[in-house]
Amino acid sequence: MKELNTLVSELRQIALASGANDLRLISADIIKTAAWVRLKCRYGCKAYGKHLSCPPYAPTPEETERALKDYKYAVLVEFVGLPKETSVDPRHIHHYLWDLILRIQDALFKLERHAFLSGYYKAFGFGAYPCSLCETCLPEEGDIDFHTVKRLCRHQDRMRPAMEASGIDVYATVRAAGFELEVVTTFDETIRSFGLVLLD
Repeated sequence: MKELNTLVSELRQIALASGANDLRLISADIIKTAAWVRLKCRYGCKAYGKHLSCPPYAPTPEETERALKDYKYAVLVEFVGLPKETSVDPRHIHHYLWDLILRIQDALFKLERHAFLSGYYKAFGFGAYPCSLCETCLPEEGDIDFHTVKRLCRHQDRMRPAMEASGIDVYATVRAAGFELEVVTTFDETIRSFGLVLLD
C-alpha cells in the first residue's frame, strides 16, 4: 500500500487533470451527516426518485453515518465554474449542469479507482447531483422493483451516490475542511461543487 502522502499527491494530479479546482485530505470525522439533508431531496428536488444515485435508492443518513466509522480519511474535491452556454432552463438544475456533473462523476471514478489500485481497497466515492451517466435513468423509464433495480443499472461500476443524497451535510463538511461555500442565489453566479472519496 502506498504512503498516504504519496497517494494524496497522485490523487491531486488526477483531480486537477480531470477539471477539479482543488483536492484536500481531510479526517473522516469532520464529515457531517444529518437527517434533514434528505428532506431537501424529497421535498424540493425534481430528481427525487428518478435516479439510482438519489433517494430513495441512495444510502440513508444512518447507513452513511455507520459507514463513515470504517474510515479515517477522505479527500474532498472542489469543482468551480459556470455551466456551459445552454438553452436549458436553469431551474432544471440536473440538465443545466449536465456537463459539470459528468466531469465530477468521471473524476471521482478515476480517484476512487486509483486509490483502490494503490492498496486502499476500501476507497469509496460520493458524487454531487443526480447521476448523468445515462440520458434517462431506469426509474424514469417506467415501473421498477425497488429492491432489484440497482442490479439493472447500466453503469454499476461507475455510478456512485451523491453526497447530499446520502445524508451528508455538504455545507458543514466543506466548511469544516476550510473551503468557502455559500448558497447560490442567482443563475449567473459561480457554482462550487464537491465530491468525496473515503480512504482507509
